[in-house]
Amino acid sequence: MSVDFDHLELRDLSRHFGRRKALARVSLTCRAAEIVGLLGPNGSGKSTLLSIVSTLLSPSAGEVRYGDRTARAWGPGLRARLGLLGHDLHLYPELTARENLAFFGGLYALDDLSGRVDRALARAGLSDRGGDVVSGFSRGMRQRLALERALLHEPRLLLLDEPFTGLDDASAQALIARLRELRGAGCIVLLATHDLDLADGLFDSAAVLREGRLVALHRGGGSLRDRYRTALHGPAAGREP
Repeated sequence: MSVDFDHLELRDLSRHFGRRKALARVSLTCRAAEIVGLLGPNGSGKSTLLSIVSTLLSPSAGEVRYGDRTARAWGPGLRARLGLLGHDLHLYPELTARENLAFFGGLYALDDLSGRVDRALARAGLSDRGGDVVSGFSRGMRQRLALERALLHEPRLLLLDEPFTGLDDASAQALIARLRELRGAGCIVLLATHDLDLADGLFDSAAVLREGRLVALHRGGGSLRDRYRTALHGPAAGREP
């Protein structure tokens, strides 16, 4: 069965760890050719939500639907349509950039693997560093390589957990340009971040989590940072996220 879908839907999603409620009845829809922001303070449930959507963690209640089917209904082939970039970049420091990409591409049994690796290195701005071991790379270089690793199999859904962490301005702007390119190609992007200034103007829509629950984010005027503060603390809030 060929796996494809044009939207992601979370229906009353909950996750409990013992007595702690990491997520409580979260409902959210993300569509193809959209970048959706996932905002909230530390401990609000962002990483838990991404882990559930990536099928690495099961919900306690509710469901995730990829198009009109759940992960169980799609079967193992679903993971070939998902890309994930988390806090751990999942790169082997003792391998070269090319070897890292070739290893992950081999896991998916991709055709034209050498060509895909060449194109991925070019998109990461690392064509001239493909033969260098990753341990010698800067944080920005590793981040760009890890993103292309997550995209090597051309996923329909890309999940990003704090992708701007540790990036200088040039690397952050390169990442933003790449995400816009993916949106133009019809990818569904769900991105969790604290970097509200960088993300302002990038998202097609955004959701705010507070203590595992969704709270409304005003769609009107004002910066993303100001609207985020209002969502969490009310109009008079002045605290930083």
